[in-house]
Amino acid sequence: MGDLTILAVAGCDVEGAVICAPSNVNELFEFTNPLFSIGGFHFTRTVFLIFAAMAIVLALLFFGLRRQQLVPSRFEIVIESMVGFVRDDIAKGVIGAEHGAKYLPYLLSLFFFILVGNLFEVTPFVNFPITSRMALPAFLAIVTWVIFVIVGFAKNGFKHYFIDAIWPKSVPIALRWLVGLIDLVSVFILRPITLAVRLFANMVAGHLMLTLLLVSGVIFVAAVGDIGLKAGIGIVWFAFGLAIFVFEVVVAVLQAYIFTLLTAVYIQTSLEPAH
Repeated sequence: MGDLTILAVAGCDVEGAVICAPSNVNELFEFTNPLFSIGGFHFTRTVFLIFAAMAIVLALLFFGLRRQQLVPSRFEIVIESMVGFVRDDIAKGVIGAEHGAKYLPYLLSLFFFILVGNLFEVTPFVNFPITSRMALPAFLAIVTWVIFVIVGFAKNGFKHYFIDAIWPKSVPIALRWLVGLIDLVSVFILRPITLAVRLFANMVAGHLMLTLLLVSGVIFVAAVGDIGLKAGIGIVWFAFGLAIFVFEVVVAVLQAYIFTLLTAVYIQTSLEPAH
């Protein structure tokens, strides 16, 4: 699970504790010591993994799509299937055939980057999802927010996209201020917040559970000579950790899909506002 994780629970009292937990869970997410520096830019473990995720996505798309063969390899079939899924089910399926292709590069990059960043959680010798640092989901959510807001103003104009949204004429005049206020807050404020928090919270929860269960399992079993039968607690925790490990793979894929899907939904609603 990594030297940092072991260090975080090194003070675990296996005789008096039921599970090993660090005194400050920030130790599991914050990596402030730079691996190396270039000029004034410090490459911490998180920064390195972000660049690694970017390089992996580029490599997957390049080697998976560079050859259009009549009989593709298994790897190419997988990549082509994933690209086809994002293109047909998300870009064209949500935004529409007319505009979907225009936003496919962004949606494709978003899906693969979040997927790789999420899967770092269950990658041996990494065991850290970069999306569990709030700065990254927040940045991606802000980029999505900027895109769908600009698209809304460019496609519909200020009046139709903004004024008609906060003062909807299809609603009885007595309720227009209330519906308009709800639309203003939900569309222009809550959308990027909920988009970021949803991804961040799910990955933090999964990373924390995996770390506590798997590491506690190893430490309790390793201390069998000192605590005797109580070491059986470690077997239970480790079994739970393995079950959650499989579940977290599903969560990693699902969260990448949800983030990309909602991005497409927000772009579509900007192209064709309800009011």
